Amino acid sequence: MAQNEFSVSSSVVVQAPPEAVFAVLADPRKHSVIDGSGTVQGEMSGPERLVLGSKFGMRMRRGVGYRITNTVVEYEENRLIAWRHMLPGRWRYELEPVGDAATKVTETYDFAAMLPKLVARTGLPKQNQRSIEATLQRLKDHLEDEQA
Repeated sequence: MAQNEFSVSSSVVVQAPPEAVFAVLADPRKHSVIDGSGTVQGEMSGPERLVLGSKFGMRMRRGVGYRITNTVVEYEENRLIAWRHMLPGRWRYELEPVGDAATKVTETYDFAAMLPKLVARTGLPKQNQRSIEATLQRLKDHLEDEQA
């Protein structure tokens, strides 16, 4: 677990190669499977495989239901993918090979481009920290179950 003034992140080692991990992250239809926040409800729209500039939408629920559209803003095949929606917060996944068959996955929620001091007072960073840790565990479980 890591936190600086304007971002929160966590890492996990997944017993799967970076290509397998990236395939899940780059497929928006898998996001509800790995979501640890409980907000992603499914009904994905957009391409089957995300690339830089891809737009994808989903149905969400945090108290009330809503739809959100995200845009991929960083992309390096099998190494990095990040997206944001209308607010400038950014969700980033960085992948680092570990040996021949494992991957260190770091997820970061960066809210520096928002009103960071206001965001910090809302408690959202702590909620996002818990969601990141749950998402990474779900990603690990999903991939390791597939590899078994």
